Amino acid sequence: MAKPGYRVFDTSVARIRRMSPHFVRVTFRSDDLRDFGWDGPDQRIKVVLPLASSGFDDVPVEGEWYASWRALPDDRRNPIRTYTIRATRPDLGELDVDFVAHGDSGPASRWIASAAVGDRMLVIGPDATSEEDSGGWEWNPGAARTLLIAGDETAVPAVGAILEQLPADARGAVFLEVPEAGDVLELRAPSGVAVHWLPRGDAGGGGQAGESQYGARLVEAVTAWADAWVAADPAAAAVPAAGPAAARELPALDDDEILWEVPAAADDGGLYAWLAGEASAITTLRRHLVKGIGVDRRRVAFMGYWKLGRAEG
Repeated sequence: MAKPGYRVFDTSVARIRRMSPHFVRVTFRSDDLRDFGWDGPDQRIKVVLPLASSGFDDVPVEGEWYASWRALPDDRRNPIRTYTIRATRPDLGELDVDFVAHGDSGPASRWIASAAVGDRMLVIGPDATSEEDSGGWEWNPGAARTLLIAGDETAVPAVGAILEQLPADARGAVFLEVPEAGDVLELRAPSGVAVHWLPRGDAGGGGQAGESQYGARLVEAVTAWADAWVAADPAAAAVPAAGPAAARELPALDDDEILWEVPAAADDGGLYAWLAGEASAITTLRRHLVKGIGVDRRRVAFMGYWKLGRAEG
């Protein structure tokens, strides 16, 4: 029987570094992590959070862990949240994960507020010793000559990893909406890729922005960039008249659908857009690109990492 592409890794907290008011980097360490894989720059992993009453006692760690976890009673099912890898050091058995801390608004924020070096943590991620494809990553620009990357704070770790792996001659723009100005981080990017930070707390004269402002600055900035880009070179974005209708149309979505679509890599050297974050904002941006200014749908990867008012299952 083939080894699964994903499995449970038993780790402990080695270091905790607060990088800004809302970003906290946690380094996990374990000899087990020497076999941790990383197949794409925006590689997603799962972090299993401890229960106050039983820790990790009931977490299935072998075989079909997900089905076994789902079958547990609610009071014995540990919360699981999705993150992206920020860095790995297999030779040291270390993994870095950046958390967004929002007080005690959810189990992950509550955990990070009280986490300490030495704490046990279970991480579900790619097994480098498996021959199966791990999946769990979406960045696939192909031969694109212009890159558009946009997201909120939940996308910042993935974007940081993407930028560090871009070729030196990459060209494009990055837009990142974060809670406040203090959350602007140092990211390494090629000289031809401009990184724009959009603190929500700066909207409307200072202070911490409320939920109603989530995505507003991101949508405004990306829309303005896209409009200027297509105005400068209309042919660069337009779908050929003979192209498939699917390239010019978007399906209707309802609140229960997963807002996620990732195209195959293009080989024509045009635009590649990677959009990730709060679902409503990301959907608005995708619709503007495709329906508003005529970008081929097959050039746009969009991922609703989360949705306001709804916790991840």
